[in-house]
Amino acid sequence: MIKVGLAVRLEVKPGKEDEIEKLLTSGLTLVNEEAGTVDWFAIRIGPTTFGIFDTFPNDAARQAHLSGRLAGALMAKAGELLSSPPKIEMVDIIAAKMH
Repeated sequence: MIKVGLAVRLEVKPGKEDEIEKLLTSGLTLVNEEAGTVDWFAIRIGPTTFGIFDTFPNDAARQAHLSGRLAGALMAKAGELLSSPPKIEMVDIIAAKMH
């Protein structure tokens, strides 16, 4: 059962939208290797605003994800692709409908 999550907002430098989209799309492979990541969504909110929402069964799995390979890849490219640091919010899941 999912208990916690992450909501991440990414503000991308103009002209870098395709690059962040490719990074997030390829990141799905890395996230699929994480046993503790239950759900993972990469989203586009606006022209230069992207996001990630993911869920976990517990805080240990969430922390493992934050030190995982996708997080490392994203932080390595942050200065090049992002106009500001990622806004990472730790959230508690209070209700969910899963398919």
